[in-house]
Amino acid sequence: APQVQSEGAALIDASTGKLLYGKNENTQFYPASITKLMTALLVAENCSLDEVVTFSEAATTNLESGAVTLNLTAGDQLTVEDCLYAMLLVSSNQAANALAEHVAGSRDGFVEMMNQKIEELGCGESRFANPSGLNDDNQYVSPYDMALIARAAFSNETLLTIDSAKTYEMPATINNPDGATIQMEHRLLVTEDPSSEFYCEGAVAGKTGYTSLAGNTLVTYAKRDGQELIAVVLKGSQPQYYLDSKTLLEF
Repeated sequence: APQVQSEGAALIDASTGKLLYGKNENTQFYPASITKLMTALLVAENCSLDEVVTFSEAATTNLESGAVTLNLTAGDQLTVEDCLYAMLLVSSNQAANALAEHVAGSRDGFVEMMNQKIEELGCGESRFANPSGLNDDNQYVSPYDMALIARAAFSNETLLTIDSAKTYEMPATINNPDGATIQMEHRLLVTEDPSSEFYCEGAVAGKTGYTSLAGNTLVTYAKRDGQELIAVVLKGSQPQYYLDSKTLLEF
């Protein structure tokens, strides 16, 4: 069996959902920003990519220190597609909030949709309290549940395309009048040097996460020789959580 240092882990066959390896796979952990895979799934199921999202004051303010990546502000307008790239590549919490409000009219309404969706997916050990993954005592997932959520997300071709991108050109916004080039944060997806410890042949898509309570969290979808796998690690540390994920996929 693989040696995994992160406190929670699950490896599933993406085509069947079968659990191939687990470590505390039914234990509840804080998810951090891998929550955004659930948010993205609901957005993709309820919106067209060209719909315009208007950012509210509530969506862009009152975030934890260090929780702002693109410095979006009230009045900014981006398409749903722009917001999904911002949310999945550089983990924009503001984009997650704005998308939630766009879909459901309020973040609370969107959270209700999130919890209904995980029931549909058979995730019995998880609960969501916000669309971004920021710290909340009432937001938790098990590694196996998170793998099932990721499986649903990556089964959506639109999300898989977006979450496989290495870079994306963001349009102009109020605070970024020249636009911005954003780059995927997930190191297993962007490392191309086979000699690097972070090189993972076949890694396609995924999502990083970190908060003070959750530690480092990671979801990785990989495809090699006709086999599709999803690895989840929870309550990990930097950079070991990447190496744990690679170990699971190689196993």
